[in-house]
Amino acid sequence: MTTSNLTESGKVMKQKHVDRWTSQFSEQMTVRLDKRAKLEEMGQPGGAYKNHLKPDTTFKNIFDRYGALEKDAIGQTPEFKVAGRVLMVRDFGKAAFLTCDDGTQRFQLYVKKDITSEVGFAQYKLLDYGDIVWASGDVFKTMKGELSLNVKDFSIISKSTRPLPEKFHGLTDPELRYRMRYVDLAMNPEVRETLRKRSEIVRYIREYFYKLDFLEVETPMMHSVAGGAAAKPFKTHHNALDMELSMRIAPELHLKRLIVGGFNKVFEMNRCFRNEGLSLKHNPEFTSIEFYWAYANFEDLIQLTEDLISGLGRDVLKKETIMFGEKEINLKGPYARMTMREAVATHTASTAAQVMDASHLRNLLKESEIDPKTIKAAGWGKLLTLCFEEFAEKHLIQPTFVTEYPTEVSPLSRRNDSNPDFVDRFEFFMNGWEIGNAFSELNNPTDQLDRFAEQAMAKEAGDDEASDVDYDYVRALEYGMPPTAGQGIGIDRLVMVLTDSATIRDVILFPLLKKEDFGQESEA
Repeated sequence: MTTSNLTESGKVMKQKHVDRWTSQFSEQMTVRLDKRAKLEEMGQPGGAYKNHLKPDTTFKNIFDRYGALEKDAIGQTPEFKVAGRVLMVRDFGKAAFLTCDDGTQRFQLYVKKDITSEVGFAQYKLLDYGDIVWASGDVFKTMKGELSLNVKDFSIISKSTRPLPEKFHGLTDPELRYRMRYVDLAMNPEVRETLRKRSEIVRYIREYFYKLDFLEVETPMMHSVAGGAAAKPFKTHHNALDMELSMRIAPELHLKRLIVGGFNKVFEMNRCFRNEGLSLKHNPEFTSIEFYWAYANFEDLIQLTEDLISGLGRDVLKKETIMFGEKEINLKGPYARMTMREAVATHTASTAAQVMDASHLRNLLKESEIDPKTIKAAGWGKLLTLCFEEFAEKHLIQPTFVTEYPTEVSPLSRRNDSNPDFVDRFEFFMNGWEIGNAFSELNNPTDQLDRFAEQAMAKEAGDDEASDVDYDYVRALEYGMPPTAGQGIGIDRLVMVLTDSATIRDVILFPLLKKEDFGQESEA
């Protein structure tokens, strides 16, 4: 809507917002705005925000072609057109060296009054640190051996009216880094590299499943019944249907409906939402991959997981061992295996008989920070799981498969044929963190309904992470689901380990933060 379309009161309101924002401009911003006005006065198309000047190569391409050559071996080169953000200016009056970044790497431009065009040099004189520029010229090496572009023509194509952080120290405050990720990325190439590596990891995983003939699918993100995991959902409301909905906590139940329907191998790279706290390893909105494989069991998924993770090391990271802080992690395999009972016994100095005793497990948990009411109400299976999470999990630094989970904490898993107190399930750990969760799927509709009912009872008793009864899913199982194995892998946490990132916020482009207060009063 243009100003001419507004009513007088609308024009006043619009100007109020503009005045409120511009009133906080610093003196430095005012100087930059003056320079922008002078750029506009030069009469070039686009003024300070040109759209017709494009690069024909990248800084990396130039460096790969000429970087290893000696100064005298470069000779006369073609004229290249480049563009990037100026991150450093060394001005000598009639000449200057500019350090620029085009997203591939940093590179030096040499601007000189008697070499650069008259208009180009006039534009340079209006340059500020942070401006995005375009330049054309040939390549040479300076006396100090730095590869540079000898600029023949130069233009500011996007004026930076707000200064970037101090050029030598960059943006270091963690809160500002995550809130203003655009500045973080512009200033810190190592941040860009971590997030670029995330993209390579995701692409590798996706292609891995394509090669195994899995079908990539998309399932709903709004559910009428929240299920597929033990978690508290976010709630929303659909106005047209006047219906309460939950943002999905997992795509599991919809993916298994597809197995019922005849797709034998499916996966989804999905966004999930869980209404839980934030921590170094948790963000309420996160990415995972879930995949389901008919006529397979959890043992097949152990082999698949080991092949996938070792392949990420070999093909993406190009190494068999990685460092997380001071910890060395071997990705090559074979990976360790232990039961949950063995893990608890090992890391609590308990005997095999003691870990089968509920009162012994309660005693172990007495000094923990877990709510005493939770400990008192828990059955043996829940107590074993709490002890595992409290005492054993953090010690599983090397890739490890933990098996034989209690049925009590596994409402969607198939009971073990030999011992129905346990299910055919594993969780995969690295760096002391759960990375993946897998099991042979429960496909007996009667057993599934009983487990849903138990979850519903737990929810009524106050467990806000317990699931509701999904009657439609029970109905789907009644049509028959083949024996199936399924798994979920947390992409964010996996990328954290593989890139030595201390917090999940480092591997998410825009992590959730508290709303920023811009000091704007209510317009109500």
